[in-house]
Amino acid sequence: MENKLKLEIVTPHGLIYSGEVDEVTANGSEGEFCVLPGHAPYVTTLKVGMLTCKTGKEPVIFFVNWGYAEIGADKVLILADSAEKSEEIDVERAKEAMKRAEERLKKCEECDFHRAEASLERAATRIQVAQLKIPK
Repeated sequence: MENKLKLEIVTPHGLIYSGEVDEVTANGSEGEFCVLPGHAPYVTTLKVGMLTCKTGKEPVIFFVNWGYAEIGADKVLILADSAEKSEEIDVERAKEAMKRAEERLKKCEECDFHRAEASLERAATRIQVAQLKIPK
């Protein structure tokens, strides 16, 4: 596995992805970060966002809903609340969720504002990530 990273993405529902990659880019709580083989070890929290891993010239793109990243010299472990490959995202479902969240925010006198805002962020990010599908 020389000059490669082992990437594993795990959610409460199980292993989403496992494979050797050249690099990983994700949205950490302190900003976007990129990991290459030989990286210094660290742990960080992840925000709702996109995770991209490159294997040769082919990127694999994921939506990640919060979580943690454990980075080592030759391994990246992602523990996420949920994660989906871009081509597996149900865009219609995400659009419906976005519409519901927008409606809740408009009438948010008795709602949990932060929860509605988080729902809107997840839906909007899913839609953005789904639009980045790699053509076959």
